[in-house]
Amino acid sequence: MRALIQRVKSASVTVDGSVIGQIEQGLLVLFGMQKEDHAGLLPWFVEKLVHLRIFKDDAGKMNRSIQDVDGGILVVSQFTLYGDCRTGRRPSFIQTLSPDQAKPLYDQFVVELRKKMGDAKVQTGEFGAEMQVELINDGPVTFLLEQT
Repeated sequence: MRALIQRVKSASVTVDGSVIGQIEQGLLVLFGMQKEDHAGLLPWFVEKLVHLRIFKDDAGKMNRSIQDVDGGILVVSQFTLYGDCRTGRRPSFIQTLSPDQAKPLYDQFVVELRKKMGDAKVQTGEFGAEMQVELINDGPVTFLLEQT
């Protein structure tokens, strides 16, 4: 599993001209899965994500978590996080989890995040859809979180 985490001032995802997920201050999480991934990895991911101290405290140091700042999380499925560009000119997606296996894992990730954060704090894109994602990156602050 990989998550590209961006600290944002705001973010939204649009499908077919309609905004389907939107947050103000918080985290945009682009979430990808590979063939070896399974539900047993989700608790680590969720705990790490909700406790990661990447928001500024009063002294300007990254010392606050998403929970500390009462922020939101926008989760967007992103199979291209496992695109392999090392050879050739076209990315290979051999390592990505198939959509029929990835969707239940993605859905479970969202359920577990909502248990920790509350339903209103966790928004999503639409798995497998063509999405337009808008964000105002805060910092910019971007991290790659990976569990292999």
